[in-house]
Amino acid sequence: MSPKETVISVQHLTKKFGDFFAVYNISFEVYKGEIFGFLGANGAGKTTAIRMLCGLSVPTSGVAQVAGFDVYKDTEKIKANIGYMSQKFSLYEDLTVLENIRFFGGIYGLSGKKLQAQTTNLLEKLALAPHKNKLVASLPLGWKQKLAFSIAIIHEPVIVFLDEPTGGVDPITRRQFWDLIYEAADRGITVFVTTHYMDEAEYCHRVSMMVDGKIAALDTPAHLKNQYKVASMDDVFYQLARAAQRTE
Repeated sequence: MSPKETVISVQHLTKKFGDFFAVYNISFEVYKGEIFGFLGANGAGKTTAIRMLCGLSVPTSGVAQVAGFDVYKDTEKIKANIGYMSQKFSLYEDLTVLENIRFFGGIYGLSGKKLQAQTTNLLEKLALAPHKNKLVASLPLGWKQKLAFSIAIIHEPVIVFLDEPTGGVDPITRRQFWDLIYEAADRGITVFVTTHYMDEAEYCHRVSMMVDGKIAALDTPAHLKNQYKVASMDDVFYQLARAAQRTE
C-alpha cells in the first residue's frame, strides 16, 4: 500500500482576536482524496480555521501548508489550487447559469477551449443545459447547491473547502450532494467540509470535532463511536459539546 500523500499539514495553528482565541493550537493532517469532516457547534472556530487555510486570514501563530504552499507566504498560490463553497452557495443570483460558470471558470484560471469543454461537461452532468440561460435566482435550492459545488471544482483543484454547504436543504437533496462529493474524492480531489448535520459526519473518512477553538477529537466515525461507546455521531458530538464554555 502506497503512503498517503499529505495535502494539508497543520501544526499548532492559532488565531487570536484581542484576548479571544478563536482557534487555539490545532494540529492535524489531511490526505489526498480524503473526505475530511471539520465539525463543531456554531462559534467553535471552524470558519476561522478555514479562512486561515484558504489564505484569507493570517494566523497569529503556528505552521500550516495547503497543497504544499505556506499559509503565510504563498496565499495566492493556495487560492489557485483550491476551490471554495460556502453556505451562501457562492453564486451570483442575478447572473444566468452559463454566466456564473464562465465567470467563476475565468476566476479559477480557465479560458478558451478548456473553459468551453468544462462548461459543456458541467451542464450535461447536472442536466442544466436546457436551463443555462435562466437566472440562478430562479433555480430550486438543490440545483443551486449542486451547481455551486460543481463550479467550485471546475478547475480540478487539489482541495475543495465546503463551509456548511448543505444548510437549509432537504435530506434527499443533501444525499445527492454527497454523491457529488464522493465522485470528486474518487478523482483525487480532497474534500474539507464543515457541517452541523451529524449524520453527514458518517459520510466522511475522518472527522475532527472542534470545541471552543480546539480539536477535542479526531478519528474515523467508527472509531469515535467506539471510543465514546455510543451509537451515532450525534451522541459523540453531545458528549464533547457538553464541555463547551462558549455560548455562541
